[in-house]
Amino acid sequence: SIFSLVYLFAPAYIITSLIAVICRYPSRNAAILYALPLIVSVIIPSFGAPCLAGVLSPMLDYFDYHEEFETSNEQFRDEARKGKRYIVAVQPHGVISFVGLCSWVSAPPDLRRIKTAAASAVLHTPILKHIMGIFGLTDASAANIRKVFKNEGVDGSVVIYIGGIAELFKSCPEEERLYISNRKGFVKIALREGVDIVPAYFFGNTSVLSVLKHGPLADLSRKLGASLTWFWGKYHLPIPRDHMLLYARGKPLGLPHIPEPTNADIDKYHALYVSEVKRLFESYKEKLPQYKHKQLFID
Repeated sequence: SIFSLVYLFAPAYIITSLIAVICRYPSRNAAILYALPLIVSVIIPSFGAPCLAGVLSPMLDYFDYHEEFETSNEQFRDEARKGKRYIVAVQPHGVISFVGLCSWVSAPPDLRRIKTAAASAVLHTPILKHIMGIFGLTDASAANIRKVFKNEGVDGSVVIYIGGIAELFKSCPEEERLYISNRKGFVKIALREGVDIVPAYFFGNTSVLSVLKHGPLADLSRKLGASLTWFWGKYHLPIPRDHMLLYARGKPLGLPHIPEPTNADIDKYHALYVSEVKRLFESYKEKLPQYKHKQLFID
């Protein structure tokens, strides 16, 4: 897919473009022409493009995409109108969240306005920021997330990948490992801001692409919070496997508003989140052939 190809080759293109311009190779004009897409991408800010949802709809059939919502879109929308705001807490991440992309494509137009928090490396990397930015991304920093919560309606909610890229290097075909134990900041923000948490499990994110878990690119991915390592899928190429994908969304956890939460408060609702993630996994894994035999581990 274009998304996996961009993730794979954008870093190499950026580096070679810089070298070509600096060295003026093979000539000054040729180097500038080669680097022109990079230059344009640096100048132009990224922007969401909900109008492309129809164009991208074939990916829903390619992956055999399904949804299981314990909190319906109608309920989500109605609560948002009443002033309720949510963190849709998603796991696992995968190389590229194709479940997340499919959910955006299949979502009603108004719910596509809900931003997905992303690492600053993704938001500021030329080329990559424009390709992935069409899905509506926002900075994952705590300060920015608090700004999002000030918006009205569905725009006041946000999708957050709890495990992030650290999760990418943990899962394998035999087991699913989630990086949750030390990720409690989202619970703290939710309690402080009076925002509820809706747990969600993205089945298939870790099976459509395999990843090289060691080496300098893997180390760089961990540091930058973006998947810049080598990966492969169908035919051992950077083409995602056409596995079934499932978006399982649970019910709100019912968090209270605690302006100054204690560690005990945070631990309590973090434990509730973890238990709900486990329940979602066990409740829906039988629906996917590649998950029936898998066990879930919490790191």
